[in-house]
Amino acid sequence: MERNASGWISGLLGVVIFSGSLPATRVAVGGFSPLFLTSVRAVIAACLGALLLLTLRQRRPQRADLWPLAIVALGVVIGFPLLTALALKHVTSAHSIVFIGLLPLATALFGVLRGGEQPKPAFWIFSLFGAASVAGFALAQGGQGSGAGDLLMLAAIVLCGLGYAEGAVLSRRLGGWQVISWALLLALPAMALVACLTRPASLRGIAPPAWIGLFYVSVFSMLIGFVFWYRGLAIGGIAGVGQLQLLQPFLGLLLAGALLGEPVAWTMVAASGLVVLCVAGAKRYA
Repeated sequence: MERNASGWISGLLGVVIFSGSLPATRVAVGGFSPLFLTSVRAVIAACLGALLLLTLRQRRPQRADLWPLAIVALGVVIGFPLLTALALKHVTSAHSIVFIGLLPLATALFGVLRGGEQPKPAFWIFSLFGAASVAGFALAQGGQGSGAGDLLMLAAIVLCGLGYAEGAVLSRRLGGWQVISWALLLALPAMALVACLTRPASLRGIAPPAWIGLFYVSVFSMLIGFVFWYRGLAIGGIAGVGQLQLLQPFLGLLLAGALLGEPVAWTMVAASGLVVLCVAGAKRYA
């Protein structure tokens, strides 16, 4: 029981940290291109992860772990950061945050496929209804939304769910922070090359908020958040603890309105609330 509670607490801390990712990305893309932001945040986090691995003398992963680590890198190191950065060129962070309501469903699906979990049938009813609610909200936005931005966010959610589930399975053997650190190192050569090719011609004109956003997504979103999140998923269960992501839309909307001054329409709040209710119902049968 204590171990399960520890997993939920760890997962909650991860969600709190991740809730600031999209607002921070929105600020950062005001000064950096999406490709440079995606690559340089991975490079910074990889250097910090390498320092941890060397300092604490962690053993190298086995050859069989390389493919799962590559999936983690594709999902959460490259795919989700890049696709969300591209999406935030078309939509506001408040709009994009509502799509985070799909993450519990995506995580649970891949938890079944990659983690061998078996939620009850009622779980899928609640989860699918929640996903349909988010899709309906996106379609109802009309001119306020962006078809390209919405598609990019959906693709980001699928890759992120895959990376979450794969990383949770690996964390049972390697440990949470070790998994994200090794995944970052695996992606480091490609990310370093992209960072060099897409670096800004000059750094003088970049405003301080963009630097703050870069710092947050590099240190907290790309590394520290995963330390807690993967540990929580590994201990408490992928489908179960994954439902804590239902809190992320509310926290993210609050941050987008408070820090960025973006309008948060009542329809966004209503959609987030409906998704929360659906995923809360799904949690009961996970």
